Amino acid sequence: MVTTTTIDPATAVVPPKIRAATASKTRVLRAVYAVSAFVLVAVIWELVKVLVPADGVSIAGTRILPRTTDAALPHVWSVFTVLGEADGKGTVGETLLRTGMFTLGLSLLALLLGAVVGVALAVAMQRFGWLERGLLPYVVLSQTVPLIALAPLVAAWGGKLSIGGEPWRPWMSIVVIAAYLAFFPIAIGMLRGLQAPSAASVELMRSCSAGWWATLSRLRFPAAVPSLIPALRLAAAAAVIGAVVAEISTGTAGGIGRQIIVFSQQATGDASRLYAAVLAAALLGVVLTALVGLVELALRRYSHPPGTSASNDR
Repeated sequence: MVTTTTIDPATAVVPPKIRAATASKTRVLRAVYAVSAFVLVAVIWELVKVLVPADGVSIAGTRILPRTTDAALPHVWSVFTVLGEADGKGTVGETLLRTGMFTLGLSLLALLLGAVVGVALAVAMQRFGWLERGLLPYVVLSQTVPLIALAPLVAAWGGKLSIGGEPWRPWMSIVVIAAYLAFFPIAIGMLRGLQAPSAASVELMRSCSAGWWATLSRLRFPAAVPSLIPALRLAAAAAVIGAVVAEISTGTAGGIGRQIIVFSQQATGDASRLYAAVLAAALLGVVLTALVGLVELALRRYSHPPGTSASNDR
């Protein structure tokens, strides 16, 4: 009599070498997908330039396809070649690099501030059920406030403050505004992760005389990592968007947001500089998301914590 053994892939132990090879292959595939997506967008861009009339396409007086002149939609290669053109004390590329680094620094500070606020709110809401029921709706509602309307208010309020005798700097308003967008996904993702451990896991910790802090640090925090990492990625993109919008709304010079306004005013016959600035702003989100990837590598052993389920047990 022949007996067969069924191995559950979910519980099978994967050798470290195979796991490392699989992770390396996954990273390569992600890079290939990213490059392929960029090439696809560039091809579609050029096809639009070729196939769509210069004045666009209108039906019954309503434009359904945009103009494709160089003033409205430059060639892809024009966006890159313009980086070598002279602009003030240097080239367009040097200007975008300088302003981009300024905005990247503010976005990173905003992400850190948003992470601190978001994690603190999530821990408080997980600890006290009444606080979650009362506060969570307002956390969600806060994201419906238009950022372009909030930015001047934050700048005006900040101008009346001082920290340790030091006056409020304009860049501080940008950090606060960007953190306002960044904290939301972190708070929601972290709260979901903190509530992930099953009731049996929580009871096991209690049976071992573990207090609230021990349960939080040894069970809930590790279980929250798989939810926290995607939330940090979303927050990174939101921080860049918030910083760029805040620079435009408050009129703060030195960042990529203000540079977009400058290039838009110069885009009379050729919009290549404007598109180059927009592309540079988009790349800031990619860079900040890559930094979040470093955090993911540091916490990779918590990527799939055992014994978790969607439970709200406290």
